Amino acid sequence: MSSDHRRDVLNRVRTLVVKVGTNVLSTDDDRLDADRIASLAEQVHAIRQMGIQLVLVSSGAIGAGMGLLGLKERPKDLSHLQAAAATGQAHLIHLYDKAFRPHGYHAAQLLLTANDFKNRSRYLNVRNTLLTLGEFHVIPVVNENDTVSTAEIKLGDNDRLAAMVAGLIQADLLIILSVVDGLLTGDPTDPDSRRIPLVERFDDDLLNLVGASKSSRGTGGMKTKLEAVRTATAVGVNVMIANGKRPNVLSELLSGTDTGTLFLGEGDGVSAWKRWIGYTMPPKGRLVLDAGARRAVELLGKSLLAIGIARVEGDFEKGEVVSLVDADGEEFARGLTNYDTKATRTIAGKRTDDIARELGSVPYDEVIHRDNLVVISLTK
Repeated sequence: MSSDHRRDVLNRVRTLVVKVGTNVLSTDDDRLDADRIASLAEQVHAIRQMGIQLVLVSSGAIGAGMGLLGLKERPKDLSHLQAAAATGQAHLIHLYDKAFRPHGYHAAQLLLTANDFKNRSRYLNVRNTLLTLGEFHVIPVVNENDTVSTAEIKLGDNDRLAAMVAGLIQADLLIILSVVDGLLTGDPTDPDSRRIPLVERFDDDLLNLVGASKSSRGTGGMKTKLEAVRTATAVGVNVMIANGKRPNVLSELLSGTDTGTLFLGEGDGVSAWKRWIGYTMPPKGRLVLDAGARRAVELLGKSLLAIGIARVEGDFEKGEVVSLVDADGEEFARGLTNYDTKATRTIAGKRTDDIARELGSVPYDEVIHRDNLVVISLTK
């Protein structure tokens, strides 16, 4: 059955996002592996020849900068990290452009921060740029802008960035290239661990299969990859995790070879508007709902009314994304709030008819309208 799923998924691929990890691109002495980049470029060319549009999300700038600057370990302070990123990014994009040129392509560099996804206008501009580049002999190479990123605007890791880009352009498939063969049943160093070829539906129990360790050069580990998988599959994107150090791994995956792990996207996905609300940015605050309100929102498709709010947490403005949780703190939905923190606290638990008395008017009947609300976790 796994081969049937792979064939069905691959036959529908028209838009592809490939994420390449730092350890895939780096040599043992913390320099970029030009031969591997050349091999990736050759495989990307073959994919484009199949009529598939491709966006590359590539790590490696900080690792490359470390090698060029003679740093023996990843810097801990922000200024040295940014210096390494600035130095390495120029080298990284140069090697990609050099590798693509023999195949008739240019490399286009897009450096993004969380603000590019948080702001709706900038979000759409990034989407339009990526889609327009697909009209030309250009391979978009996306990376987080580590030269300016701070805690407030940092995405966290390129696994998350790749999932967000895949959702942004409504990709059919996201391929995450790491240095493991896929999702395993246990620790990669355990000889009894086995590769799981197919995951039909993402379950949070999968996170228990992996630890929280990070790679030596990059920022991610298998746990961050699974969190990215959860984000991507929730909006209908199929995901593969595979070993990027395998020769011709992209060609193997797209030809249907049984390698890596395939995670199936859920359903037909959601609209671009709701993808942006539910899966792009971390919420600013939390609304704790009673059981009746959770049922109305999650199962009956209703808007959120003030009467169902038991508690308000965090600090947010009108129009920002907030998280909806139950009394146990389990998040099940996100949405754009019609009221800021102060007003929401004032009307929480009140009937709609009482809002005017509390606020002097009733700007909105709903705290969150159904059109601006996304259920992200169904009751099991």
